[in-house]
Amino acid sequence: MIRIKRIDHVAICVPDIDEASEKYRALFGLEASSREVVESQQTDACILPIGESNLELISPKGNDGLVRFLDKRGPGLHHVALEVEGIESALAFLKTLGVKLIDETPRVGARGHKVAFVHPSATGGVLIELVEATH
Repeated sequence: MIRIKRIDHVAICVPDIDEASEKYRALFGLEASSREVVESQQTDACILPIGESNLELISPKGNDGLVRFLDKRGPGLHHVALEVEGIESALAFLKTLGVKLIDETPRVGARGHKVAFVHPSATGGVLIELVEATH
């Protein structure tokens, strides 16, 4: 069984983080709490807090998958991230169900959190990221 704590973030893929961040600030009053280049994922990421959750703006910094996403679909919703308790056990549970995973072991993501992606074919077309916060 997986213990989901909350929706950690909803990620929106954009070609230009600065432009998108300014748009979300002007339209919705959202201010970035952090911005970083996530080397392990070759992305530029900007976190916009909303209550107990976040919007995450992501842009490719060498990530071919995000480049293809933007070329094919343009800017838009990329994935939903669920904060879980015990990411390794969550992945082990999904493996026992035969779920197709992009990451079979966690890697370091934005904010230094452990992350792993579940293949969209397992969820009806939605890319799901599992996140375990490292405090």
